[in-house]
Amino acid sequence: MYKLLALDLDGTVLKSDRTISPILIEKIRILAEHIPVLIVTGRHHTTARPYYQQLGLTTPIICCNGTYIYDYQNEQVLEHNALQKDVARQFVSLAAEHDLTTVMYVTNAMLHSKYRPLPYVESLSEWANSFPRENRPQIHKINDFHHEIEHHPHVWKFVVEGKSADHFAGLPFVQQHFNGEYSWKNRIDFARIGNTKGAALAKYLEGKDILAEQVVAVGDHHNDISMLMLAGMGVAMLNADEAIQQLADRVTAATNDDDWVLADLIDQLFLSEGEDR
Repeated sequence: MYKLLALDLDGTVLKSDRTISPILIEKIRILAEHIPVLIVTGRHHTTARPYYQQLGLTTPIICCNGTYIYDYQNEQVLEHNALQKDVARQFVSLAAEHDLTTVMYVTNAMLHSKYRPLPYVESLSEWANSFPRENRPQIHKINDFHHEIEHHPHVWKFVVEGKSADHFAGLPFVQQHFNGEYSWKNRIDFARIGNTKGAALAKYLEGKDILAEQVVAVGDHHNDISMLMLAGMGVAMLNADEAIQQLADRVTAATNDDDWVLADLIDQLFLSEGEDR
């Protein structure tokens, strides 16, 4: 019997248009009354918040590929393994030397350069601005990463894009201090070494009456592999890379753009009720 459902957001719970199927929202709300549903995401908590609220969850959320666990109920970080400031400073300088475009995740915001904005962050900013100011995801353009490092308590992770990203990931300094994982086709996330979704999920389970083999985890990208391998049932989305599908215990019958696919999975693995359409 499975006792916890761990869900990635982008490419899994979220459709390509950044919405959640109303069918899935209803199903997760029903399940969460009996079984913990945990969001495990590469996102910052500020950009995951609208979805968390839609789903009506009360559990904490694992953010930035396992870097920290956030409690929305009390608006506080429960635990974290943030980057050391000197390491963050060196990373920024090295990324600039390799002509990489960078996004930095700090305590309460995502930051990107006003001089080298990334299209996906620009698009995310437009989405964020559709929310009321009091509930708006925090995404800001900045002048200087080094300045921001000094003025925020925590640096959670970096995301880079660029032709030399693969080479950059193999540099001795980067290998020594960072865990690099693809979160999109041309995008690498760099969190502090040891930080993965699987490691954070395992830590979350400590002290709870839930074993890893009683967990169902669902994801679609390389940064989901660690939690798919940890869980008793690791499920890859049909839209996941072939390599990820091969590592999973199960592959969904349809992609993240199908309204029913994850709702049906919840029925099969947790509710066993089926549903006529």
